[in-house]
Amino acid sequence: MGPSPIPNMDDFYCTDCKKPTEIVLDHSLGFPTTFYCSECGQILHPIPHYLTSESFSSDDNEDSNHVGEDSSPDAAGVFSFDAECLPTKLSRSFKAIAVMSERLGLLPTIKEKAHEIYKKVEDKKFLRGRSQDAILAACLYIACRQENKTRTVKEICSIANGTTKKDVGRAKESIVKHLEVEGQSFEMASIHAEDYMRRFCSNLGMASQEVRAAREAVLKSEELDIRRSSISVAAAIIYMIMQLTNKKKSLKDISVATGVAETTIKHSFRDIHPHLLELVPRWFAKEKDIANLVPS
Repeated sequence: MGPSPIPNMDDFYCTDCKKPTEIVLDHSLGFPTTFYCSECGQILHPIPHYLTSESFSSDDNEDSNHVGEDSSPDAAGVFSFDAECLPTKLSRSFKAIAVMSERLGLLPTIKEKAHEIYKKVEDKKFLRGRSQDAILAACLYIACRQENKTRTVKEICSIANGTTKKDVGRAKESIVKHLEVEGQSFEMASIHAEDYMRRFCSNLGMASQEVRAAREAVLKSEELDIRRSSISVAAAIIYMIMQLTNKKKSLKDISVATGVAETTIKHSFRDIHPHLLELVPRWFAKEKDIANLVPS
């Protein structure tokens, strides 16, 4: 069963989006314990008292004797697979992807996209001999990229049974290469530092003004020639902004929240240091305070 809309939508308000929003439930692991904002992916709690399993049961009589593969688009047009009707290996793999998606708090649409990619991989049999965990993680990574909800390879690896970044990277390249040869489009949005900012700031519990300043700074950084990875730039800008507040976060705190090594954050901060006056919004800090920031 795919994602289901929740009744009485007007009763829901996403504290992250700061507005009434459509909410989506994911039934892949049985009756859900969480539900999601369809706008930003925020996991919302608690489930209202009137949401019971009967609220989401189908009015249609289903054929209990149906066997084999079953898939259909849900109301939102997302292609959804019924895991109970799939061959054993596909069923296990789909459930593993669902578990990984839930642990990362991903939208159901991303999970379904990963299922779709994995089924294509399994049908073509071109990744035999590779780690199954790496393949599943790669499918999820690609799905995140295609849905513009970027997660780092390191984040994906953290919930993929110990598989390595190298293995996931190789599996990802193989999947994209082979499926593009088959004539299938696998366009993935470019990764920008801004893609990580909301999540990293949330991990650190930053105040709204600090988040706003960090997001403005990271957008300005894209106009500059800063030869660092997007995730390193994002971490360095957060470090920069937090040094200009009264609630400073340690380098270690920022490293844990972003998954970027402390030494990498230091080196990235050195690279952006010549551009501080261009990056920091004037409404957030005075020029003299910005000038006092020095690389460690």
